Amino acid sequence: MGDMTNSDFYSKNQRNEANHAGEFGCTMEELRSLMELRGTEAVVKIKETYGDTEGICRRLKTSPVEGLPGTAPDLEKRKQIFGQNFIPPKKPKTFLQLVWEALQDVTLIILEIAAIISLGLSFYHPPGEGNEGCATAQAGAEDEGEAEAGWIEGAAILLSVICVVLVTAFNDWSKEKQFRGLQSRIEQEQKFTVVRGAQVIQIPVAEIVVGDIAQVKYGDLLPADGIFIQGNDLKIDESSLTGESDQVRKSVDKDPMLLSGTHVMEGSGRMLVTAVGVNSQTGIIFTLLGAGGEEEEKKDKKAKQQDGAAAMEMQPLKSAEGGDGDDKKKANMHKKEKSVLQGKLTKLAVQIGKAGLVMSAITVIILVLYFTVDTFVVNKKPWLPECTPVYVQYFVKFFIIGVTVLVVAVPEGLPLAVTISLAYSVKKMMKDNNLVRHLDACETMGNATAICSDKTGTLTTNRMTVVQAYIGDVHYKEIPEPSVINSQTMELLVNAIAINSAYTTKILPPEKEGALPRQVGNKTECGLLGFVLDLKQDYEPVRSQMPEEKLYKVYTFNSVRKSMSTVIKMPDESFRMYSKGASEIVLKKCCKILSASGEARVFRPRDRDEMVKKVIEPMACDGLRTICVAYRDFPSSPEPDWENENDILNDLTCICVVGIEDPVRPEVPEAIRKCQRAGITVRMVTGDNINTARAIAIKCGIIHPGEDFLCIEGKEFNRRIRNEKGEIEQERIDKIWPKLRVLARSSPTDKHTLVKGIIDSTHTEQRQVVAVTGDGTNDGPALKKADVGFAMGIAGTDVAKEASDIILTDDNFSSIVKAVMWGRNVYDSISKFLQFQLTVNVVAVIVAFTGACITQDSPLKAVQMLWVNLIMDTFASLALATEPPTESLLLRKPYGRNKPLISRTMMKNILGHAVYQLTLIFTLLFVGEKMFMIDSGRNAPLHSPPSEHYTIIFNTFVMMQLFNEINARKIHGERNVFDGIFRNPIFCTIVLGTFAIQIVIVQFGGKPFSCSPLQLDQWMWCIFIGLGELVWGQIIATIPTSRLKFLKEAGRLTQKEEIPEEELNEDVEEIDHAERELRRGQILWFRGLNRIQTQIEVVNTFKSGASFQGALRRQSSVTSQSQDVTNLSSPSHVSLSNVLSSPTSTPPAAAGHPRREGIP
Repeated sequence: MGDMTNSDFYSKNQRNEANHAGEFGCTMEELRSLMELRGTEAVVKIKETYGDTEGICRRLKTSPVEGLPGTAPDLEKRKQIFGQNFIPPKKPKTFLQLVWEALQDVTLIILEIAAIISLGLSFYHPPGEGNEGCATAQAGAEDEGEAEAGWIEGAAILLSVICVVLVTAFNDWSKEKQFRGLQSRIEQEQKFTVVRGAQVIQIPVAEIVVGDIAQVKYGDLLPADGIFIQGNDLKIDESSLTGESDQVRKSVDKDPMLLSGTHVMEGSGRMLVTAVGVNSQTGIIFTLLGAGGEEEEKKDKKAKQQDGAAAMEMQPLKSAEGGDGDDKKKANMHKKEKSVLQGKLTKLAVQIGKAGLVMSAITVIILVLYFTVDTFVVNKKPWLPECTPVYVQYFVKFFIIGVTVLVVAVPEGLPLAVTISLAYSVKKMMKDNNLVRHLDACETMGNATAICSDKTGTLTTNRMTVVQAYIGDVHYKEIPEPSVINSQTMELLVNAIAINSAYTTKILPPEKEGALPRQVGNKTECGLLGFVLDLKQDYEPVRSQMPEEKLYKVYTFNSVRKSMSTVIKMPDESFRMYSKGASEIVLKKCCKILSASGEARVFRPRDRDEMVKKVIEPMACDGLRTICVAYRDFPSSPEPDWENENDILNDLTCICVVGIEDPVRPEVPEAIRKCQRAGITVRMVTGDNINTARAIAIKCGIIHPGEDFLCIEGKEFNRRIRNEKGEIEQERIDKIWPKLRVLARSSPTDKHTLVKGIIDSTHTEQRQVVAVTGDGTNDGPALKKADVGFAMGIAGTDVAKEASDIILTDDNFSSIVKAVMWGRNVYDSISKFLQFQLTVNVVAVIVAFTGACITQDSPLKAVQMLWVNLIMDTFASLALATEPPTESLLLRKPYGRNKPLISRTMMKNILGHAVYQLTLIFTLLFVGEKMFMIDSGRNAPLHSPPSEHYTIIFNTFVMMQLFNEINARKIHGERNVFDGIFRNPIFCTIVLGTFAIQIVIVQFGGKPFSCSPLQLDQWMWCIFIGLGELVWGQIIATIPTSRLKFLKEAGRLTQKEEIPEEELNEDVEEIDHAERELRRGQILWFRGLNRIQTQIEVVNTFKSGASFQGALRRQSSVTSQSQDVTNLSSPSHVSLSNVLSSPTSTPPAAAGHPRREGIP
């Protein structure tokens, strides 16, 4: 059923409806159109069509009191006719689709084409091969072995491409699968209360059918559409559907429509389910989302499919996608800007690719020129028509040598290293209680500079316990003995707490012997119930005497009231209301207080101020949350106007004030200290009062006494950031946020404003990367806005989890620190891999290039290159990308967005090792045969077997790479490269494995690998030269980087590229990187112009005898232009048109300042 697409789902339902319309008094269509009405329209429509809600119940064959009979055949029939209550999920991508996506990689495409050409040519033997007169220049002529093994090269390339693709696809596939598993786990846990056969039972949400009578209560997320049939004071937050933030009152005679996906904010009641699954309002929206996500082609098909008005009406559901949470994510995914790392890597890959292309082009040109000059000019051969194929084959061979150079230049291990590193980290982060929902969140976290955290449950344990109380004029610093409290007061207290709290809140016996009792439901209420138990009283009998149905009226807790009140009818028909809430709010409404004797005495504003000073502030300064419990009696007649809340919630009598402690989690202070050491500012954003918040912030170490910091309340914060018109101004926020540490009594909007303000701030030289934690539904916007949103796995609502990037499965702040550590580790792993990879590339390219130009034959054959390149890349990426993180990662500041991927130190290591390797390889190439007393491999005659000489070169090369892999483990210039090497078994296995395979290749590789077996002493020399790498590494580490100013860094994101995608025009978002590169090409002529100017300037400088240094500096400013021009992200056409419109004025302006290049 799951994969039945909605359109089938639909057509099938319509057929069924035709058959069954007679069985029920209304069709699915009728009900669906009924649910689209709101308010009075709906009431009128129900009256006209069905008489009243009872009428609908009769037609749907259900009873408003007893519900459905609940027999299997009946439920089955309802499911068939009205659909099931689940939205068919979007089909997961098949493995083949993922493979196809992985194949889109540009490097892989170049490799595939080269491999196919090379394969084709290896099987093609042109005529005229025997024609001796054609060519004498044996330009890199193959021996027979190479001719037979010609196909190996192509096959090897293809094989390696297949490897990379399969690994990438498999990674994506398993990630998707894990995620779906998680989704379904969450879905199966959701249950809802319905009445069936006069019994109240809980059933999984998916089992609900049309005609069910569901019980709704405060805090529910409605699972289906329905009509309200009875209940009290039901208020619904419909913002998820309508975007209106006001709560909507529901009543049978005014607005009985309840919609799926909306939240019950107050009250309780019963509803008759009228639409489920894809037919419910949320279902319709999801289906539309699914349709929106589809490609254009489906739209064309859709247009063809639609005929007649009936089809038009059905249109939203025509899409084949049902869309679950995944769709929402797709919609939001491209809104998130590219992660820092991806940006830098793309930039670096483009830079390397360009360099490789240039090198390979030069190689091909030199080879072709050499061949033509040698053949046609020096040897004066005529171009014979029958020789054309032979010449063509030579040229193609040169092309392949060129491609080999390119293949070696491009680090194809890079995408793999990134994927492996991220996937490995995500797997390991699961163990550290971080469930990563978006892969790149893991790496962004390593760059985080600010964390805005909730207090309750994240920094604290969320186990509320009453530790102080003020009862009967006495302030008890610990829980008093029951005997000292007046019995009347005690009875009132127990009743007030037991009745005026959600009946779902309970304290259950501990699961294990000696553990703490389990708190279920609202934690603050659990604290109060625990207080009742500590006073040796019991709340259960009170609740069973006054069951929930008998409660006369409930004013549920919300963020505006900050209090909760329950009205009950007394035996003598009068009313009593119990209230509890934040003490500063409830005390303002008290005009009496119970004295030690249990009598109510007058409580004046003067007394209140004294109480705040003597009781409440001291409690708050101990980090306690203060709650006031009060009550009020009303006469039976005239019955008060319950709707007039201000009059009702007044004239209260205070019973007691309690101080509730929510202890700081023991591991939090240490975790926050680590964050601060790592250059991350922790800010606390909480709804609690400012004294409590400050006390907890000091306990956690967010603020240290004597520092210059801000602790302000939400009201004050709003006052400071808004101008006279009440608009938020960025520069006002900039004045506040750098010092702000605690934001108390804040609303969800304040949180969102703060996060947005910090992210948009240009106050610091680097854009801030902000992480936010949230658990409530109202935290959704802030979680979405943040660079990384953490949702609480235990306390979090579905809405919060949906908006987050990482779910903290243990709700613990210290897990965030682990996420930071893993994020930085990903970044470092990739840098390590780059350092290793680029050394291999630089050396291999130069060797292939010079070899091809000087001896017409690369000393490293194509298959050997591939072994070095692909196999070592892939393995090295595994080895270096799986280094476990160490605590030392937290000792440095975040890198930020402008720090280049390849730092100066790394550049020094890359070039330093390249120098060592090249020196040795060229020494071996030109004088190796004398050193080892063997035949020279250079200019070997045709058809000679592989020479020992070239084998030694290949072997030495691989040995040097192996030992350099150990050097690559450290990127900040540390001396001890073996530090912690045994903590990473993968690394050790791979290094030893590569070594073993190398022995096999050299000794038994034979012709395919162009190797000839070596003697033991030759092996020893190879390994000895390899070991030299480690010594050389120490020498390089001694050179201070600061001296090497000339080293360029690479892979840096410049300010302009950071404009988040969404702020550029919407259409730009769809433009991919390649297209952007093309647009940038438009600026090339512009750059050329600049270059000529600068060169003229350089010439002039020389003429005027100015310092050589100055000229060089300008030259470097031109070199930096190649990056700078790239900065004009997509709106480059704008700059171009400007340039075109004023050709005269631009060049001079642009010449001196590469930054000003035509930027409008």
